[in-house]
Amino acid sequence: MTRLDPRAPLVFDTRELSRRPGSMQEVTRRVEAPEELGTDIIAVPTGSPVDLVVRLESVSEGVLVSGSVRATAGGACVRCLDPVTLPVEATFQELFAYADRAAHHREVDADADEDEVYELVGDLIDLEPVLRDTVVPMLPFQPVCRADCPGLCSECGAPLAADPDHRHDVIDPRWAALNTLRSDRPDQSEEERRT
Repeated sequence: MTRLDPRAPLVFDTRELSRRPGSMQEVTRRVEAPEELGTDIIAVPTGSPVDLVVRLESVSEGVLVSGSVRATAGGACVRCLDPVTLPVEATFQELFAYADRAAHHREVDADADEDEVYELVGDLIDLEPVLRDTVVPMLPFQPVCRADCPGLCSECGAPLAADPDHRHDVIDPRWAALNTLRSDRPDQSEEERRT
């Protein structure tokens, strides 16, 4: 069994609930974002502020944890690579089962994944996995700086938002050899070489 540090910012102590169904406790806490709270493309930066409002409610099976999370995610636009920041607001509700109840659940449902059941460790709850399961799916798979971002030029990589008329004269590679023949003629004027 994993030991939890009661001083860790995402660990909540439920001793005040005393396993009395119906007893409740509300906690508001600002914590630093843990590592890997997102993807390689967009994430809540490690150490940035995360605001939590958590309600702990004792029920017969364990402690029902409901709450909301608010943070700011940062990353890069997948079209133009400009920085992107997005507000993240989400709610969650999970049951943390008492150890004996969690063991019973695993006996009854042998096919149940161990990760499906959150479990109290003594009187402590580790909210980090719940936070990760809540925030990461809320983040966009392909973040953009704006909905109509034109991206980068596929030829030279220039940002198309800065120059909407940006274009290149692309010559079909099958005809490129003819263009070199035309530019090699000494009797041709500069104007003729360009056309």
